[in-house]
Amino acid sequence: MYKLFHKKPKLKNYLHLHFLVFIAGFTAILGELITIKAIPLVWYRMVMASILMFIYIKVAKVKLKITPKSLFRLSIAGIIIALHWITFFGAIDESNISIALAMFSTGAFFASFIEPIIYKRTIIWYEILFGVMVIIGVFIITQSEIKYLTGILLGISSAFFSSLFAVLNGKFLTQHTATVISFYEFLSGVLFISIYILFFGEGFSSDFFNLYASDFVYLFILASICTAYAFIASVYVMKLISPYTVVLTYNLEPVYGIIMAIILFPEKEQMSASFYYGAIVIIATVVLNGILKNSRKLKRKHS
Repeated sequence: MYKLFHKKPKLKNYLHLHFLVFIAGFTAILGELITIKAIPLVWYRMVMASILMFIYIKVAKVKLKITPKSLFRLSIAGIIIALHWITFFGAIDESNISIALAMFSTGAFFASFIEPIIYKRTIIWYEILFGVMVIIGVFIITQSEIKYLTGILLGISSAFFSSLFAVLNGKFLTQHTATVISFYEFLSGVLFISIYILFFGEGFSSDFFNLYASDFVYLFILASICTAYAFIASVYVMKLISPYTVVLTYNLEPVYGIIMAIILFPEKEQMSASFYYGAIVIIATVVLNGILKNSRKLKRKHS
């Protein structure tokens, strides 16, 4: 009876984790449903998420005081996450969900090179091998889906920014809470995109704020459930489940997203067999990388 009681919270946490991964995959679906372009889409997402987080901060009485040095670092990370989202939704605009998510999986390849630079460690031999395998997977997809080249390049850029952001955030979490980090990152992202729209875009005209009712609903879901809630909840889950399990489970995001896309948009998401071969190579490499990394950590613990 005691064992059964203690199994329930664990199962609940694992289900919560898979729900978060499902949400991550569903983000791409919302990107397809929302009719506005990538830059205004991300601006709305970050503005709404900032407001929702500020309400949460006030209710939970979270302290926002940080040093100017920390503020500068979080601002840089905020710009990086904004660029990640812009290139990700841009990839969907220029190709489709399947391409964007398959390319997003290359993030593990970039992380294997960014991590050693940020944390000052040597590159592991199998990371180079996996990097070559990821490149082969991308090559297979590009050969069969050359018409989506712009989307492929944007998707790869999105994966790079995502990996850089994840590695930097790993360092920030040792100094600040997830809520504080996310709030300042979102604010800096809003400021960065606002400056771009004012000086290089079409400005904040009446057309910019003229949204379809459906767009507003989808944007609110994106900002509330897929951003504000997902950011805070993912850090909470990492405290209850091993980081290895979390990282490995999040690798299922492209799988969930692609399956949902095929079901919801069968005509647009119908891809060649070569695309799926390439996607399988990339995703399998990412999962294998996670398994090997975990086994190395366990060996170090027991040595």
